Amino acid sequence: MQHVAGRRIIVTGSTRGLGRAFAEGLAAQGAHVVVNGTTSALVDEVVTGIIAAGGAAVGVVGSVADDAVAEALVDTAISSFGGLDAVVNNAGIVRDRTLSNMTPEEFDEVIAVNLRGTWSVSRHAVRAMRQQAHGLLLQVISGSAFVGSVGQTNYAASKAGVMGMLYSWDVELRRFGIRTNALWPVAETDMTQVVFDGVRKRAEERGIEPPSPRSIGFGDPADIAGVVVYLCSPAADHLRSQLVTFNGSKLALWQHPREAWVRRQEGWTFDELADALGGSAESVHVPEM
Repeated sequence: MQHVAGRRIIVTGSTRGLGRAFAEGLAAQGAHVVVNGTTSALVDEVVTGIIAAGGAAVGVVGSVADDAVAEALVDTAISSFGGLDAVVNNAGIVRDRTLSNMTPEEFDEVIAVNLRGTWSVSRHAVRAMRQQAHGLLLQVISGSAFVGSVGQTNYAASKAGVMGMLYSWDVELRRFGIRTNALWPVAETDMTQVVFDGVRKRAEERGIEPPSPRSIGFGDPADIAGVVVYLCSPAADHLRSQLVTFNGSKLALWQHPREAWVRRQEGWTFDELADALGGSAESVHVPEM
């Protein structure tokens, strides 16, 4: 059984790493895939490989930061496959530098691809999906948006912004039958190589064998692709506005932001505020809801 047979799916940033694994995994399960990347030779390579394996794929070269490319992705899905069922907004770049050293250009480049590009592709996709009264926008985000990471002010802001858009889109688009979910993948890729470089360096300093990526919680992109296939399949049509974390072994569903502790009264003095908040975040009592 092919779990996404006949589904028309765009995967942005799909010529390497996670994006390539997503495109190949979806195609292997019967999806008709639009492959995207900024290097023509790599786009051709992925498309050719999918077709050689018996799948269906076409390519669109260019950055999603360019609105014309975003529009071309949707137009290509429609002209080649007759419609659009899902978009996997995977395209992303990093320009890591600490806050005091980051340049405006480095900040803007990351925002342009990761945040504006996601908005741009989704905007064009929704116009097509509304006509068929169904569709999925699957956002690929990062833990940087929630737990922070040194040197990634721009990246964290872009991914947190994507989550903000997700919640807005869920409210706005559900009446059209369009859903939006997010995936926080944890995998060994070029983008996460800096983590392994640091782990390897510390291991060498201690004279021990460096741990494998999997042993510290990083899966293989091909393993992560399995959850993308599921999320894009009819079996997941009941999920909306959800954030899933997956590293190939651990699967988790994150809760929406919500109030965990509420105290109401008419007027607050400084001392009452201090008493309620306990003087520090660690000492605040958060009762079960």
